[in-house]
Amino acid sequence: MSEKKDQPKFPTYKGKPLVRCGDVIYYGSMKDKYVIMMQIQESQKDETIGLDVAQKVTIQLLSTDLDLRARDRIIKKSEKSSLYDAMDLASVWLERALKDGIKKS
Repeated sequence: MSEKKDQPKFPTYKGKPLVRCGDVIYYGSMKDKYVIMMQIQESQKDETIGLDVAQKVTIQLLSTDLDLRARDRIIKKSEKSSLYDAMDLASVWLERALKDGIKKS
């Protein structure tokens, strides 16, 4: 499969693109029916590595259906204490949603 020259190449996690804008990370493709939005709520400086490390991350499974109101696009929501845990949950949610489809409860 050839890649178009005008398409940006994003880093991926388990085959799905990751796009970061500030403290918000989108996981998945907007061409799919669902995408994950992770928002870093709190972070703390780790002096050993000299970087900020996420301490509180909000995860949302969102529908990409533009006909829905923003509030109705939120399918699931959770909070985790690390980016690793958030990514782990996000990959499971997205995989299941894209495989089975999900109805908002």
